Amino acid sequence: MMFSRIIIGIGLVVTVFVIPCKGQDAYAVLQGWNRYSDARNALYHDMAEQAYDQLEERERRIAQLHSLSDWQQRQKAVKKTLMDMVGPFPGKTPLNVKITKTVKKEDYTVEDIIYESEPGFYVTSSLFIPRGLKGKAPAVIYCSGHTDKGYRDAVYQHVILNLVKKGFIVFAFDPVGQGERLQYYDKDSGRSVVGGPTHQHSYPGAQAFITGSSLARYMIWDGIRAVDYLLTRREVDPDRIGITGRSGGGTQSAYIAAFDERIHAAAPENYITSFRRLIQAIGPQDAEQNFSHEIANGIDHADLLEVRAPKPTLMITTTRDMFPIQGAMETAKEVRRIFEAYGQKDHFNRVEADTIHASAKSNRVALYAFFQKYLNNPGDSTDLDVTPLGDELRVTETGQVSTSFKDAQTVFSLNKKDAERDVRRLQDKRKDRATHLPALLQAAKEMSGYREPSLYHAPVFTGRYQKGEYVIEKYFVRGEGDYVIPYLLMIPDHANGKAVICLNPEGKSAEVSDGDMEWFIKRGYTVLAPDLLGVGESGRGDYKGDSFIDNTSYGIWHLSLLIGRSIVGIRAADVTRLVQVLAHEHHIAELYGLARGTMCTSMLYAAAFNPAIKRICLIDGLSSYRSLVMNRFYAPRSIYGAVAGALTAYDLPDLAAGLAPRKLMIVDTVNEKDPHKAKGMLQDDASLIQAAYANRSAQKALLIKHQKATERRSDLLSDWIR
Repeated sequence: MMFSRIIIGIGLVVTVFVIPCKGQDAYAVLQGWNRYSDARNALYHDMAEQAYDQLEERERRIAQLHSLSDWQQRQKAVKKTLMDMVGPFPGKTPLNVKITKTVKKEDYTVEDIIYESEPGFYVTSSLFIPRGLKGKAPAVIYCSGHTDKGYRDAVYQHVILNLVKKGFIVFAFDPVGQGERLQYYDKDSGRSVVGGPTHQHSYPGAQAFITGSSLARYMIWDGIRAVDYLLTRREVDPDRIGITGRSGGGTQSAYIAAFDERIHAAAPENYITSFRRLIQAIGPQDAEQNFSHEIANGIDHADLLEVRAPKPTLMITTTRDMFPIQGAMETAKEVRRIFEAYGQKDHFNRVEADTIHASAKSNRVALYAFFQKYLNNPGDSTDLDVTPLGDELRVTETGQVSTSFKDAQTVFSLNKKDAERDVRRLQDKRKDRATHLPALLQAAKEMSGYREPSLYHAPVFTGRYQKGEYVIEKYFVRGEGDYVIPYLLMIPDHANGKAVICLNPEGKSAEVSDGDMEWFIKRGYTVLAPDLLGVGESGRGDYKGDSFIDNTSYGIWHLSLLIGRSIVGIRAADVTRLVQVLAHEHHIAELYGLARGTMCTSMLYAAAFNPAIKRICLIDGLSSYRSLVMNRFYAPRSIYGAVAGALTAYDLPDLAAGLAPRKLMIVDTVNEKDPHKAKGMLQDDASLIQAAYANRSAQKALLIKHQKATERRSDLLSDWIR
């Protein structure tokens, strides 16, 4: 219950008790401010605006391309950029091909095949071979969309078998996380424990991003090795290889064709649009469909097709697709320019059907005709009725790679090896603290996309509550972009000139009701509790995307990667803005920072970049990025504090070590979900920080604690501010 004092008439003081309406936040700062009525979507909109700015810069560069030489120079630059973002690919190792079964039908034969795109990374596949081939035949690689069945899905089999009946060899393989390659397969339930294909892409994909890799790298490499295998088959004409796929298969076929020049004709279906329209509509999708810094590096969907020019390319689209048709139309208009520059405008085309995100008959006919023409295999392009295959397409003994092979690798296990390599390199760098600490600080700023605030904005005051011997004032201040940071300022009657910024993952109102705010106020500290982007009034917003795992939108994190930023970096800069407010408006002499849970990384980055934060307390925070990538299972909520590629240059304990000799208290760090490894990892992380503090003769300034059930929080805080 809250109260305020009002004066009615002359000298009459009446105490009025205000009871908030049900569901109303008593400490809402932006309530009644129409300008910020959509504040809960501010994080998405802010990053989207940055993406649009970057895409406009790309459009300006594209507009300056006129001659064939101009386009060829861009092709060369784009190829390098794509490889820099996705590569390096692993070296080619033996495919160790095994034909597990051969199924003979009236007019074709199916060979069920397993190959290893990397040692132990088994790819389940089937090769469909028409009967009666005379000489070498054209081959089409078929990539499946997001379905647990992989290429066994009836929709995909319809296209595959039609191509086979028209004389094409078709090679279909299961993408990561689909068909017989479930990454988190539970043999008792027979299902994935993390969810469907998009979840099986984004969950390990986040770990891959942190090590500087990507899920796309693994999936593209599977396709490149599929081409390698086709070239070993005597039936296949190496000069007549095509690729297609729908939905997620459209993504894969566009990617693989962009990276492998041996593919002559490509026809991605229900995927190609433009990043501008995608972000305006459904938003970034699962990890499979994103490269780190992709938009920041000037890459759009059109580049995946332009880099192939003048090789035959067909865009297959539908007008009511979730991938916006307007983006597809605009992309096609741009792509035509490079084909015209090559004098091969007939090598590019776009077809559309008036339907949803689906396989349309007219589009299928166009696909067959496209391959018949450009893979030199003329014939009837009629869409035929076919009978989908069933158990004939089960490749492994158990139906899953993970239970059929003891040495089966997953994206997680392969990426873990990359992480181990990164950690070893980090350990070598740490031996020279004088060089490592300054370098990692610069790397953290660049990789997190942190931008030092260049302008000061005065806060806007929106209300006050009198609470006994202190007041709660409500403010907002402008953030980096076109958004504001709402915050509460708790000021004691007898302030000591010191302040604490408290970051709570549940928002500023939770800090008032459940935090330690009053404990500090009673000791004379001013307390500032904000709602940083994605929290409280600046909340989670409407966008969830196709990978919404454990109440966490991976898509919004993918958006930050696309523009070369990070959520944690943006939040850290906003903490710096609040530091400036306290200094300019309230003349705070000494400032501390306290954070809980997932907000600990934001406070750690802010303190690492801003020496004005003199003391730091981190409670229940993530111990290290290493713990995120070394454990098979982790808490999705932690990814908003992660930075793509961070582990190649630094880890969270490095940032903490750089705080020495400032006073730092770390309470109950979280080492994700593997209890068998947690103790050792936590000790290693703590040892690194302790060594740095010892090197600065500041051992007493570092407090690493475990809060016992019987221990009061106030005792810990007393140790921290003593």
